Amino acid sequence: MKAKAAVFLGPGVPFEVREFDVTETPRGYGRSELIASGVCGTDLHFYRGTLTVPTPTVLGHEFVGRLVDCDPDEAARYGLKPGDNVVADIAVPCGKCLLCRSGDDANCVRMGLTNGGSIDEPPYLYGGYAEVNYTPLSNLIRIPDELDPRAAAIFPCPGPTVIHAVRLARRAGVSFDGATAAVQGLGPVGWFAVLYLKALGVKKLLVVTAHSDAPREALARKLGADEVLSLEASGEDAVAAALQRENDGLGVDLCFEASGAPAAVPLGMAALRNRGAYLIPGQYSNRGGVSIQPQLITFKALRLIGSSQYSVRDVRDYLSFLAARPALCETILPLASCYPVEDVNRAFADALAGRNGKTLLVKS
Repeated sequence: MKAKAAVFLGPGVPFEVREFDVTETPRGYGRSELIASGVCGTDLHFYRGTLTVPTPTVLGHEFVGRLVDCDPDEAARYGLKPGDNVVADIAVPCGKCLLCRSGDDANCVRMGLTNGGSIDEPPYLYGGYAEVNYTPLSNLIRIPDELDPRAAAIFPCPGPTVIHAVRLARRAGVSFDGATAAVQGLGPVGWFAVLYLKALGVKKLLVVTAHSDAPREALARKLGADEVLSLEASGEDAVAAALQRENDGLGVDLCFEASGAPAAVPLGMAALRNRGAYLIPGQYSNRGGVSIQPQLITFKALRLIGSSQYSVRDVRDYLSFLAARPALCETILPLASCYPVEDVNRAFADALAGRNGKTLLVKS
């Protein structure tokens, strides 16, 4: 039995599609067959070269599949069994560092990964861009039976990313119910931030986007945005003024940075009211610096909260959130643009060009 995988050879280099032997499943692992594996913004950073990873390798950390082979007794310890639909979480916290001991293993300082194994040694296929995946059972999260796994594949990284940022904000005393919020960016993280913040009780939600895009803006409104502000159409000064008018001219209560554009950060800081909270999970690669006004942090007593990872707990919360909202799942399913693994280069070209809502690799 063979399985296709997309092998990443380095920044700007076309992926090479290879066939690998499907080998015996190692003890403690599950073998899963691909349902859908998302192309994340992080993967685009690898391709652009703004993040680095050893090559050759099989990228992908948004694998959703069906568990087909494992030791049943081992699997049962994690609430799993053959035939379950699962999400593979690649993060392996050390469990011993200060962050792990304080209850934030998502930000472990010695974080390991499940998808970094060599493609030259069995079982070869640890990454998500493959028709078969091997992941430790401890890192497989069962998808509830009532949830369509294709819907779970739309936001399996953006959803937990948003959820963990909110978790850290709550630990810092940030309140969401009745708040006025701004979300910067309308990619997958931004879309999920919109729907999740609305579900938390945000009273008014404004979205800031760099370019005018009628379909994306319409979806943002459908997911809960009250207003979409385009920097391209209105200019930065007008957008900043609109955000600062909230709360009788004090600015918005909280801002969520999901664009990944460094220039978004000064705008977000300026838009916040005194004691406003800025959640910043979106700046995930080095795309250059920007000039900020640090005195705003002081005089407005701003709360800036970074969030770089998520945990198994956040993935479980994401799946439970979707399972409880079947109508929402129907809304987000059309976001998917699906490509067989062998069409990975076309998938990346379209993702890099911003043609898709969510780019997924599937089994042909």
